[in-house]
Amino acid sequence: MISAGDFRNGMTIEIEGTVYQIIEFQHVKPGKGAAFVRTKLKNIIDGGVVEKTFRPTEKFPQAHIDKKDMQYLYADGDMYNYMDMETYDQIALTSEQAGDAMKFVKENDVVKMVSYKGNIFSVEPPMFVELEVTETEPGVKGDTATNVTKPATVETGAQVAVPIFVNQGDVIQIDTRTGEYLKRV
Repeated sequence: MISAGDFRNGMTIEIEGTVYQIIEFQHVKPGKGAAFVRTKLKNIIDGGVVEKTFRPTEKFPQAHIDKKDMQYLYADGDMYNYMDMETYDQIALTSEQAGDAMKFVKENDVVKMVSYKGNIFSVEPPMFVELEVTETEPGVKGDTATNVTKPATVETGAQVAVPIFVNQGDVIQIDTRTGEYLKRV
Protein backbone atom coordinates (compact mmCIF):
# COMPACT_ATOMS: atom_id res chain seq x y z
CA MET A 1 0.00 0.00 0.00
CA ILE A 2 1.23 3.46 -0.92
CA SER A 3 0.05 6.57 0.89
CA ALA A 4 -0.78 9.66 -1.15
CA GLY A 5 2.05 11.48 0.64
CA ASP A 6 4.55 9.07 -1.02
CA PHE A 7 3.33 9.55 -4.62
CA ARG A 8 6.00 9.88 -7.34
CA ASN A 9 5.71 10.49 -11.10
CA GLY A 10 5.39 7.26 -13.07
CA MET A 11 3.98 5.17 -10.19
CA THR A 12 0.98 2.98 -10.96
CA ILE A 13 -1.78 2.64 -8.39
CA GLU A 14 -5.19 0.99 -8.25
CA ILE A 15 -8.17 3.16 -7.31
CA GLU A 16 -11.63 1.55 -7.14
CA GLY A 17 -10.58 -1.29 -9.44
CA THR A 18 -9.06 0.99 -12.10
CA VAL A 19 -5.31 1.23 -12.68
CA TYR A 20 -3.85 4.73 -12.98
CA GLN A 21 -0.35 6.05 -13.64
CA ILE A 22 0.66 9.23 -11.82
CA ILE A 23 1.61 11.86 -14.40
CA GLU A 24 1.94 14.82 -12.01
CA PHE A 25 1.51 15.33 -8.30
CA GLN A 26 1.77 18.33 -6.00
CA HIS A 27 1.70 18.53 -2.22
CA VAL A 28 -0.44 21.51 -1.22
CA LYS A 29 -0.43 23.00 2.27
CA PRO A 30 -2.91 25.86 2.40
CA GLY A 31 -2.57 28.41 5.18
CA LYS A 32 -5.91 27.35 6.58
CA GLY A 33 -7.12 23.75 6.66
CA ALA A 34 -5.49 20.38 6.12
CA ALA A 35 -2.79 19.57 3.56
CA PHE A 36 -3.72 17.60 0.44
CA VAL A 37 -2.11 16.05 -2.63
CA ARG A 38 -3.28 17.24 -6.06
CA THR A 39 -2.64 14.69 -8.82
CA LYS A 40 -3.06 14.21 -12.53
CA LEU A 41 -3.71 10.52 -13.24
CA LYS A 42 -3.76 8.62 -16.54
CA ASN A 43 -6.02 5.58 -16.88
CA ILE A 44 -3.62 3.00 -18.34
CA ILE A 45 -6.35 1.00 -20.08
CA ASP A 46 -8.21 3.71 -22.04
CA GLY A 47 -5.65 6.56 -21.83
CA GLY A 48 -8.03 9.08 -20.22
CA VAL A 49 -6.52 11.69 -17.88
CA VAL A 50 -8.28 12.80 -14.68
CA GLU A 51 -7.36 15.18 -11.90
CA LYS A 52 -7.99 14.09 -8.31
CA THR A 53 -7.08 15.32 -4.84
CA PHE A 54 -6.28 13.08 -1.88
CA ARG A 55 -5.50 13.44 1.80
CA PRO A 56 -1.81 12.58 2.40
CA THR A 57 -2.81 9.67 4.66
CA GLU A 58 -5.02 7.88 2.08
CA LYS A 59 -3.54 4.55 1.01
CA PHE A 60 -3.80 2.72 -2.33
CA PRO A 61 -2.46 -0.63 -3.55
CA GLN A 62 0.39 -0.38 -6.03
CA ALA A 63 -0.39 -1.90 -9.44
CA HIS A 64 2.46 -3.92 -10.90
CA ILE A 65 2.81 -3.35 -14.63
CA ASP A 66 4.80 -5.89 -16.63
CA LYS A 67 6.87 -4.88 -19.67
CA LYS A 68 8.23 -7.52 -21.98
CA ASP A 69 10.33 -7.15 -25.13
CA MET A 70 8.76 -8.77 -28.18
CA GLN A 71 9.67 -8.71 -31.86
CA TYR A 72 7.13 -7.34 -34.34
CA LEU A 73 6.83 -9.90 -37.13
CA TYR A 74 4.20 -8.79 -39.64
CA ALA A 75 0.72 -7.34 -40.15
CA ASP A 76 -2.01 -9.68 -41.33
CA GLY A 77 -5.04 -7.61 -42.32
CA ASP A 78 -6.22 -5.93 -39.10
CA MET A 79 -3.92 -8.00 -36.86
CA TYR A 80 -0.32 -7.33 -35.77
CA ASN A 81 1.77 -10.42 -34.98
CA TYR A 82 4.55 -10.47 -32.37
CA MET A 83 6.99 -13.08 -31.08
CA ASP A 84 8.43 -13.55 -27.61
CA MET A 85 12.19 -13.73 -28.24
CA GLU A 86 12.81 -16.08 -25.27
CA THR A 87 10.06 -18.67 -25.71
CA TYR A 88 9.30 -18.10 -29.43
CA ASP A 89 5.57 -17.92 -28.59
CA GLN A 90 3.59 -15.75 -30.98
CA ILE A 91 0.65 -13.49 -30.20
CA ALA A 92 -1.59 -11.36 -32.40
CA LEU A 93 -3.13 -8.03 -31.40
CA THR A 94 -5.82 -6.05 -33.18
CA SER A 95 -5.06 -2.55 -34.44
CA GLU A 96 -7.19 -1.15 -31.57
CA GLN A 97 -5.03 -2.98 -28.99
CA ALA A 98 -1.75 -1.92 -30.62
CA GLY A 99 -2.97 1.67 -31.06
CA ASP A 100 -0.94 4.42 -32.71
CA ALA A 101 2.35 2.87 -31.57
CA MET A 102 2.77 0.82 -34.72
CA LYS A 103 2.94 3.70 -37.21
CA PHE A 104 6.73 4.02 -36.73
CA VAL A 105 7.53 0.29 -36.29
CA LYS A 106 8.75 -1.84 -39.18
CA GLU A 107 9.03 -5.62 -39.37
CA ASN A 108 11.59 -7.26 -37.02
CA ASP A 109 11.78 -4.22 -34.70
CA VAL A 110 11.63 -4.91 -30.95
CA VAL A 111 8.72 -3.35 -29.04
CA LYS A 112 7.66 -3.49 -25.38
CA MET A 113 4.35 -5.18 -24.53
CA VAL A 114 2.85 -3.52 -21.45
CA SER A 115 0.45 -5.67 -19.47
CA TYR A 116 -1.44 -5.71 -16.18
CA LYS A 117 -2.39 -9.11 -14.70
CA GLY A 118 -1.57 -10.79 -18.03
CA ASN A 119 -3.78 -8.49 -20.15
CA ILE A 120 -1.81 -6.48 -22.71
CA PHE A 121 -3.12 -2.92 -22.83
CA SER A 122 -0.47 -1.11 -24.86
CA VAL A 123 2.53 -1.48 -27.13
CA GLU A 124 5.54 0.82 -26.68
CA PRO A 125 7.70 1.32 -29.78
CA PRO A 126 11.43 2.05 -29.44
CA MET A 127 11.99 5.68 -28.35
CA PHE A 128 13.86 6.56 -31.56
CA VAL A 129 13.57 4.87 -34.95
CA GLU A 130 15.43 5.30 -38.23
CA LEU A 131 13.19 5.14 -41.28
CA GLU A 132 13.65 5.81 -44.97
CA VAL A 133 11.70 8.64 -46.62
CA THR A 134 9.68 7.06 -49.44
CA GLU A 135 7.85 10.13 -50.68
CA THR A 136 8.39 13.90 -50.35
CA GLU A 137 8.43 16.95 -52.56
CA PRO A 138 11.80 18.36 -53.55
CA GLY A 139 12.93 21.42 -51.59
CA VAL A 140 12.66 24.75 -53.41
CA LYS A 141 15.98 26.54 -53.74
CA GLY A 142 15.97 29.88 -51.99
CA ASP A 143 13.13 28.90 -49.64
CA THR A 144 15.36 29.10 -46.56
CA ALA A 145 13.28 30.91 -43.95
CA THR A 146 13.82 29.43 -40.50
CA ASN A 147 12.04 26.20 -39.58
CA VAL A 148 10.50 25.57 -42.99
CA THR A 149 9.09 22.05 -43.14
CA LYS A 150 7.36 19.89 -45.69
CA PRO A 151 5.37 16.65 -45.33
CA ALA A 152 7.16 13.36 -45.95
CA THR A 153 5.96 9.76 -45.96
CA VAL A 154 8.30 7.19 -44.38
CA GLU A 155 8.56 3.46 -45.18
CA THR A 156 5.93 2.50 -42.57
CA GLY A 157 3.38 4.84 -44.20
CA ALA A 158 3.43 7.48 -41.43
CA GLN A 159 3.49 11.21 -42.25
CA VAL A 160 6.26 13.34 -40.69
CA ALA A 161 7.09 17.03 -41.05
CA VAL A 162 10.73 17.29 -42.21
CA PRO A 163 13.05 20.20 -43.10
CA ILE A 164 13.20 21.16 -46.77
CA PHE A 165 16.69 19.67 -47.28
CA VAL A 166 15.43 16.10 -46.68
CA ASN A 167 14.97 14.21 -49.96
CA GLN A 168 13.31 10.98 -51.05
CA GLY A 169 15.56 8.02 -50.15
CA ASP A 170 17.14 9.74 -47.09
CA VAL A 171 17.11 7.87 -43.78
CA ILE A 172 15.85 10.02 -40.91
CA GLN A 173 15.61 9.57 -37.16
CA ILE A 174 12.17 10.09 -35.55
CA ASP A 175 11.16 10.46 -31.88
CA THR A 176 8.23 8.02 -31.56
CA ARG A 177 6.80 9.76 -28.48
CA THR A 178 6.12 13.00 -30.38
CA GLY A 179 6.34 11.87 -34.01
CA GLU A 180 8.90 14.60 -34.73
CA TYR A 181 11.85 14.52 -37.10
CA LEU A 182 15.17 14.60 -35.19
CA LYS A 183 17.99 14.33 -37.74
CA ARG A 184 19.09 12.89 -41.04
CA VAL A 185 21.19 9.74 -40.62
